[in-house]
Amino acid sequence: MNQRHKVDGQPAFVLHAYPYSETSLIVDVFSRDHGRLALLARGARRPRSVMRGVLLAFQPLELGWAGRGEVHTLMKAEWQGGQPLLTGKSLFCGYYLNELLMHLLPREDAHTRLFSVYADTLRRIADGAQESALRCFERALLQELGYGLTLESDATGTAVDADAHYAYEIERGPVRLSSPGSSTLAVSGRTLIDLAREDFSDPRTLAEAKQLMRTLIGHYTGGKTLASRRIFRELQEL
Repeated sequence: MNQRHKVDGQPAFVLHAYPYSETSLIVDVFSRDHGRLALLARGARRPRSVMRGVLLAFQPLELGWAGRGEVHTLMKAEWQGGQPLLTGKSLFCGYYLNELLMHLLPREDAHTRLFSVYADTLRRIADGAQESALRCFERALLQELGYGLTLESDATGTAVDADAHYAYEIERGPVRLSSPGSSTLAVSGRTLIDLAREDFSDPRTLAEAKQLMRTLIGHYTGGKTLASRRIFRELQEL
């Protein structure tokens, strides 16, 4: 029999929530010391529930829970403040972050560094640095999952040349090309170096890094079309 588990005072963010019975919610959260887990918020859908206005995505919370098995019972939720509300493009970026974590992060696998990066990324996208913040988060997420990118040396171990062109091969790294554009996933050496340094001041770096990370994320999510990306694209078309 699983031993009853109790946690209190745990920093966390809500990733996703859906109805459970007439009055409750199942809440998927990303916690600092316990990773991603599902919590049952009893009565959270009732109009007078103290949790109703607290369990918001993209806001820092302090949670307490108890129970055994795969779904624990949420006992306490307190808003910690300090994070601006996401609106417009920033809101879609936040949904994208949460989708990545839902698809790629195993349950109950602690990632304290990634938790800190996630919190910082929310602040950065709220301040308007959406594209660079997303690229940094994607890289950190893949690193935490054991899929770290090789950026400063090529597949042979030779230092990347900023003036050369490369094809990034998944599980192998950059492979030098004889000419630009001779691969469907060609990037400049400058882009690889800038991505390693998290320097996105060059528009070309930003564009190529976005395409590279999109391909890698697509590979590790099994080619799934992320809803946040699809909806944002459809709104742009409208």
